Amino acid sequence: MTRELTAAALDCAGRGWHVFPLTPRGKYPLRGFTAWEQHATTDPDRITRMWTRAPCNVGVACGPSRLLVVDLDTPKPGQHLPAEYAERGLTTGQEVFRDLCDQHGHPYPADTFTVTTRRGGTHLYFTVPDGTTLGNTSGNRGKGLGWLIDTRARGGYVVGPGSYVAQLDGTGTYRVTNPAPPAPLPAWLAARLTPPPTTPASTAPRPTALDHARLSRYSHAALSGEVERVVNAPDGGRNRALNLAGWKLGKLIARGVLPRGVVEQALQQAAETANTHSRDPRPAHVLAAVIGHGIDAGMRSP
Repeated sequence: MTRELTAAALDCAGRGWHVFPLTPRGKYPLRGFTAWEQHATTDPDRITRMWTRAPCNVGVACGPSRLLVVDLDTPKPGQHLPAEYAERGLTTGQEVFRDLCDQHGHPYPADTFTVTTRRGGTHLYFTVPDGTTLGNTSGNRGKGLGWLIDTRARGGYVVGPGSYVAQLDGTGTYRVTNPAPPAPLPAWLAARLTPPPTTPASTAPRPTALDHARLSRYSHAALSGEVERVVNAPDGGRNRALNLAGWKLGKLIARGVLPRGVVEQALQQAAETANTHSRDPRPAHVLAAVIGHGIDAGMRSP
């Protein structure tokens, strides 16, 4: 298995995608790789050394790879179907996305690198135009595309093809179903995902390069600390730890220190990691709701 996963990681790197190791049979960064975007690489020698330690799954860092991946999910066990989608017969992320394409007068973008996920979902890979910076979205929140649709770009990663994930909500291999090169991100989709421009107050002082460096170290330390607390929280205190982490980091989101999408993804991954050694695992949508409530509360009191 180690040999196959090493080959999968090298194949991704050969496409110009920056990769880093995920836990064996899991989808979260390997211990010691919390700063995964900094560790992600296309260097074959480094990749070979990383993957000889264990049969690690493959993480693809979207930002350094100039990728945006549209993640079309399927409902998780116990997940409620929102009435607005049920009325239109839309039951999966792919159906919701096809409907969105129709609304914008464009075909479903099937002619691009495509991966089928462990639970029957779909990852559509696109290249991001130079000079364009897009973050992550989750479901309907913010610039999100809709229920059961996430996007991963700068600050986000996806489980790469060839990886085998075994978790409570589904087990399987991420398989390439269309090996075509990633197509350029459709213009209508880029426009849909681009946040509105912000105009800074004219009286605000211009931050220095040192300010940015300190901010980056501070925000990374804050996020990593909360992720560790959630992962290590005992069963009886996990919801409280997750809500508190969302509240604390929500304050930083409100101050512009951290992007909301990055925080949501990191806390969701931490909570699902904690699920793997819990006697009382919580459904992913319940975890997402706790995170969202905590962040919203924190943003209201920065």
